[in-house]
Amino acid sequence: MPSFLFAFDAVLGVLRLALFAVAVLLAVVFALDWAVRTRRLSPFGPVARFFRSTVDPMIAPVERRVVRAGGLPSSAPWWALAAAVVGGIILLSLLGFVRGWLAMAYGAVAQGPRGIYVLLVVTTAGLLQIALLVRVVSSWVRLSPYSPWVRWSFVLTDPILRPLARIIPPLGMMDVTPIVAYLLINYVLTPLLLGVVT
Repeated sequence: MPSFLFAFDAVLGVLRLALFAVAVLLAVVFALDWAVRTRRLSPFGPVARFFRSTVDPMIAPVERRVVRAGGLPSSAPWWALAAAVVGGIILLSLLGFVRGWLAMAYGAVAQGPRGIYVLLVVTTAGLLQIALLVRVVSSWVRLSPYSPWVRWSFVLTDPILRPLARIIPPLGMMDVTPIVAYLLINYVLTPLLLGVVT
């Protein structure tokens, strides 16, 4: 294994600890802010004034979304903490994915042209599967297919799903073509392209 992967692992380990420390610090800060908002701490004390002037402006975008969704403004610190924790988990997951892909790419290059071909097939299949998952989740939360956050997934998966939709009828209100496409990519197309299925 090359030394840059060891360095990447070391940086990832330090980042995990740093993000955990930030999450604990944010939990304490947001718990105090919640206590100020719910008047468990005196709203006229120095702690409350500090939180209203420093922390509340940072939480204001989260508070607006919570109120628009019908929630209480006093719960905004907890939602902000949840967003920070989920963001940290997503960041660590993406970095872990990049690390795994770098290790796989290093191994593929060491194997020559066949290894590079396998890497391209596996990466393409993985990207299509991620696009299918993003498309399905975006339909659950009712994001527009023209939103820049999900448009790429529709562009990648439409050539696969449209022909399947003509063949496979929906089951009641549920469209099963993304599930069928996911299974086809995973169990038929990828092994076929890799030469496992004869």
